[in-house]
Amino acid sequence: MPIYQAPTRDMKFLLHEVLDVEQLQKFEPFGEVDRDLVDAIIDEGAKFCEGVLAPLNIVGDHEGCTRHEDGSVTTPTGFKDAYKQMVENGWVALNKDPEYGGQGMPGLLAITVGEMQTASNMAFAMYPGLTGGAIKAIEVGGSPEQKQAYLPNMVSGEWTGTMNLTEPHCGTDLGMLKTKAVPNGKGGYKISGQKIFISAGEHDMADNIIHLVLARIEGAPEGTKGISLFIVPKFKLNDDGTPGERNTVVCGSIEEKMGIHGNSTCVMNFDEAEGYLIGEENKGLRVMFVMMNEARIGVGMQGLGQSDVAYQNAAAYAKDRLQGRALTGPKNEDGPADPIIVHPDVRRMLMETRAFNEGARALLYWAAMHEDIEKHTKDEKLAEKCDDYLGLLTPVIKGYLTDMSMRTTIDCQQIFGGHGFIEEWGMSQFVRDNRIALIYEGANGIQALDLVGRKLARNGGRALMTLNQEIDAFLKDNKDSESLPEFMEGLTSAKTKLTEATMWLMQNGMKDPNNAGAGSVDYMHMMGLATLAYMWAKMAVVAQAKIDDGSNEDFYPNKLITGRYFMLRMLPMMDAHLAKIKTGAEPMMAMEAAAF
Repeated sequence: MPIYQAPTRDMKFLLHEVLDVEQLQKFEPFGEVDRDLVDAIIDEGAKFCEGVLAPLNIVGDHEGCTRHEDGSVTTPTGFKDAYKQMVENGWVALNKDPEYGGQGMPGLLAITVGEMQTASNMAFAMYPGLTGGAIKAIEVGGSPEQKQAYLPNMVSGEWTGTMNLTEPHCGTDLGMLKTKAVPNGKGGYKISGQKIFISAGEHDMADNIIHLVLARIEGAPEGTKGISLFIVPKFKLNDDGTPGERNTVVCGSIEEKMGIHGNSTCVMNFDEAEGYLIGEENKGLRVMFVMMNEARIGVGMQGLGQSDVAYQNAAAYAKDRLQGRALTGPKNEDGPADPIIVHPDVRRMLMETRAFNEGARALLYWAAMHEDIEKHTKDEKLAEKCDDYLGLLTPVIKGYLTDMSMRTTIDCQQIFGGHGFIEEWGMSQFVRDNRIALIYEGANGIQALDLVGRKLARNGGRALMTLNQEIDAFLKDNKDSESLPEFMEGLTSAKTKLTEATMWLMQNGMKDPNNAGAGSVDYMHMMGLATLAYMWAKMAVVAQAKIDDGSNEDFYPNKLITGRYFMLRMLPMMDAHLAKIKTGAEPMMAMEAAAF
C-alpha cells in the first residue's frame, strides 16, 4: 500500500522562518495565532491525514461511488465515518467566519491543512473543498437571510456545497448555457436543466447539499450578460431551518472517470427544482467567479499534493529497489545489485520532483498569506498590492503548478518501472487522480489565455511591475550573498527574460492576437519558473542564515542543494519558452484546418 507522511518540517519552515506567519497577529481576527497554535494545527492535521484519510485513498479508488435507483449515492467504505470525524474535529470550519460558527483561522493555515488532505486522499478532500467555495460565494453575494439560513450548517460541515456550471453542450463558454429559471410567484424560481461533471453532486455524508447553479431567467439577454446564480438545496428548508421536503434535483448518473473515483462526479437533473436568486438578476457570473477563483487556487494545491505523495513513494522505492550497478562502481557490494537511487537519471526525476514540490509549496503559501493580508489590512495600498498579486498569480498557480505536477507525478511512476503500471503499488492512482487538475476549473490553456489576455494588462500592468519592484529590492538587499550566487544570478536572469517575453507579447500580440494565444502557455510557464525562482531565492537566504548561525540540522543544507538543482537544471527552461514565444503564431497556424 502507498505511504504518506505529511511534510510538516517543510511546512513549519515556510510558515515560521520564511513567511513569518506570526505577523498576522497584528490583524484583529488572528491575535492568538502564535507558533504553538500553528504547530498544533499542523501536527494534528498530519495525524488525521496520515491515520484516517490516507488508508482510504486506495479504497475509494477501487470501490468508487454507487448510485441507486432512487438517485441516491453511497460513498466508498469508510468515507462517511471519516467525514464525520472531520466535522467533529472542526477541520471544515478552520478558516471560516466566526459569525457563522467558524474558527476564524488564517486561510494560510487552511491551505496548509488542505495540502495534507488532498495529498492523502484527493477524492475525499474534494467534498469539503468545494463547500468552501460555495460558502465564499454566498458570503459575497447572498442576502442576510440566505447567509443565516445556509452558512452555519455549511461552515460546520453538516451540509456540503457544489458548483453547477458545465452543461453537455458547453464548458468554458458559459454564454451557451441552457438551464432556465422561471419565477414561481413565491419569491423563488423553478430551475430546469442538466448539469454535468458536478463534483460531490450527491452523496451520503451530509444532511443536505447546497447546489449553486448558473441559469438563465426567461427573457434574459443572450450570452454571459444574461446569467444568474441560484441556491438550489437538495432538501428545501422548513420554517425552523432544518432540511424538509426533497427538492426536484437528482443525480441522473455518476460519470465513469479516469480517476478520483471516490468522489461522486454526477450528472445533475433539475426538474423545476425550487431555487433562490443570489444577488442581482443577470449578474451571476460575478459571484460565481469568486467561487471559481477560490477553486483554482485549490486545484493548484491538488497538483502539489499528488506530486508530493508520488515523490514520497518514489523516493522510498528508489532506496529499496536493487537494479544494476552504479556507473562509478558498486555501492552495495554485499548485494546482487545497487539500489536504483545511485543512477543519475533516477536522481534527475527525484530532484526535479522535489525541487518543484518545495518551490510550489512556497508559492502557494506566499499567495495564501497575501490573501489573508488583503482581507484584514486597513492599508489601502497594501491591500491593492495583495489583490494585484492574487489576480496575476491565480492562473499561474492553477495552470503551471498542475502542468508541472502531472509531469513530476508521471516521473515518480516511471521510477517504479513496470511496477508503476501495476495498480498494486498505487502510483497509477496518483497519475490518474492528478490528470483532472489540468482540466477542471478552467483548462490550463484557458488559464494561460486569462493570464496573457486579462491579468497581465490589468491596471496597466501594475501587478507585474509591483512584483518586479519587490524582486529588485530583494536582490539589492542580498547582492552581497557570496555563498548564494546561483540563486541571485538565476533570479536576476529569470526576471530579465520574463520582462523580454512580456514586451514581445505586448508589441506583437496587438499586431496579431494569435501571437498572444500561441505564446500564452509558454508565458505562463515562464511566470511559474520566475516566481518559483523568487521563492527559492527567499528560502535559500533563510537556510544559509541558519547554517551561518551554527545550525547542524541536515534540513538546511538539503534545502540549498534542492534549490541549486532548481536554479541550475530547471530554470534554464526560461530560454526555451522565450524562444518559442518569439516564433509567434505562424508555425502553428500555417496549416489549413482541413489538413489536420
